[in-house]
Amino acid sequence: MLRTLTLAALLAAASLPALAQGQRVRVGATPGPHAQILEAVKPIAAKKGLDLQVVEFSDYVVPNEALSSGELEANSFQHQPYLDNQKADRGYRIESVAQTVNFPMGVYSKRHKSIDAVPAGGTLAIPNDPTNGGRALLLLQDKGLLKLKANVGFKPSVADITENPKRLRIIEVDAAQTPRSLDDVDAAAVNTNYATAAGLKPSDAILKEEPKGPYVNVIAVRSADKDKPWVAALVESYRSPEVKAFIEGKFGGAVLTSW
Repeated sequence: MLRTLTLAALLAAASLPALAQGQRVRVGATPGPHAQILEAVKPIAAKKGLDLQVVEFSDYVVPNEALSSGELEANSFQHQPYLDNQKADRGYRIESVAQTVNFPMGVYSKRHKSIDAVPAGGTLAIPNDPTNGGRALLLLQDKGLLKLKANVGFKPSVADITENPKRLRIIEVDAAQTPRSLDDVDAAAVNTNYATAAGLKPSDAILKEEPKGPYVNVIAVRSADKDKPWVAALVESYRSPEVKAFIEGKFGGAVLTSW
């Protein structure tokens, strides 16, 4: 009887999918909240058979290239408009498989306590990539600081500004460098993940984006992998009650869950 049970156990183990035996899943993320959240996902994913390895990147460009080239199995750092733009520009065969969290963009300043205090002709830094730069310009328009051409969609550029009553000088810098630019400009539009990593408190933003629109972040994988069992296990692990509780407790409203 014992021999029969042992044989049955061995056969059952051999029939388990690879993910149930510690399948490696390398997930790219930017430092700060994205990487911290994935660390919270790790123990939950382990119970589902995933050996989750978080690989940090300091910019927004490399994680998609690394995913496309096979250096990663997934990434979690971008919203859908950014992914769509990258695919259009670079031909990546990658796609989102789940929504994750939203980081409302804010405008911060070390010189001024309010946006009204920014002087005419003041300098304002925004991210230099099309989607996040456009997001910053839309925020400025929403708050009445400038006007953009009609029907510019979600990726307006500085060239689309039609009215700029305060004659603000818009400076475009790498998104990861926007917090550092605060020493040199009157204000800067900073994605919350970079703001948090730099010690900026979202509550201190002199302008803050409403949690609306298409800017919820996503988990992305190669198109060829989207239906594989480990992808479903990763998504379930991320969108779990435990991770939701971690996000709400850790970030205090600076990061909003989509589930």
